[in-house]
Amino acid sequence: MSKLIKISIIVIPVFLFGLFIGIITPNASISDLLYNEKYVERYSQNLTPIKIDEYVDIRNVEDVQKKRQELINFIWKSNSLPSQQPTVESNFIDERFSNFTNLQKIEKISLKMDHGFVSHSYLFIPDSGNGKLIIYHQGHSGGFINGKQSIQDFLNAGFSVAAFSMPLIGMNNQPTINIENIGPVKLLKHNQFVFLESENFSSLELFLSPINSTLNYIEKNYSFTEFHMVGISGGGWTSTVYPAIDPRISKSFSVAGSLPLSLRNIIDDVGDYEQFHPTLYSIANYFELYVLSSFGQDRGFYQIFNKNDPCCFAGDTYKIYHEPLKKFVSQFDSGNFEIILDDTHSEHIISDFGREFIIEKLS
Repeated sequence: MSKLIKISIIVIPVFLFGLFIGIITPNASISDLLYNEKYVERYSQNLTPIKIDEYVDIRNVEDVQKKRQELINFIWKSNSLPSQQPTVESNFIDERFSNFTNLQKIEKISLKMDHGFVSHSYLFIPDSGNGKLIIYHQGHSGGFINGKQSIQDFLNAGFSVAAFSMPLIGMNNQPTINIENIGPVKLLKHNQFVFLESENFSSLELFLSPINSTLNYIEKNYSFTEFHMVGISGGGWTSTVYPAIDPRISKSFSVAGSLPLSLRNIIDDVGDYEQFHPTLYSIANYFELYVLSSFGQDRGFYQIFNKNDPCCFAGDTYKIYHEPLKKFVSQFDSGNFEIILDDTHSEHIISDFGREFIIEKLS
């Protein structure tokens, strides 16, 4: 067979397929077509708004306080948020951030927790600041180094930034624990945290205590006028749950972070252990967590969904509860709930659009 014939056999079918794609979807790439086919179930489902009252057991300020107290009791086995202080290394040097602009210093903040867990976070202080702090939380894809562009943009806008990674990820350690009847087990994934649950310990503490202790330290040593929170993916989940518990957080932004459990109809949306922890969501389901994070004077909770996210929570399923929940929160005359759809890209990220929206809201 001649070389020309071989090339024709390969090129002509590819050309015809490309022509076919161009005819039926003139503005779509092949990857877009395959993506939309993958998520056809999500896009084609019934998007009739739900009745929030049937899912949210919160009617007044007392109900808000009661829910928060129940969450604190379960997560920390205590009647109040922990007062624990972390250890701090001032003027810490990390060459990975040596090219940052508007950066005065980095403080490395560490917290030792039960079962040998250690959390490491950085506090970035700008040369020229606005007196406001953003807690930035990265997801499962890696440490907060992956959020370098977001951290830089927030610094450039004058915000100090406390940057966190999820347990087991980034600079955080992966301890080996001895489990009864099983033996030593190295913890590598959050789904393994089910082994840690007991009457005296909740694995959710591993996600939330580092934020609490860092805020304790910052309140004692700095004079920021506002605390806000931003997270992507698993960090978006953390940016949903922690503000629901701690009203020190004014505005929080969860990017590709969660959907109510009843709306997760594809496998990519199921998530890790913390996303479907049975006891947590029996105390406060996702709708209630959204309300708790939204409620309060000058507080607000914002969900940003990437319309074409290749990871999770893509599409427009949020329409089922957006307006009903927004209306529900507005009846308290205290706080705000809003959902934003980002259709500017096809990645699992906080986009330029997302960062601009966040900075504008906080400025």
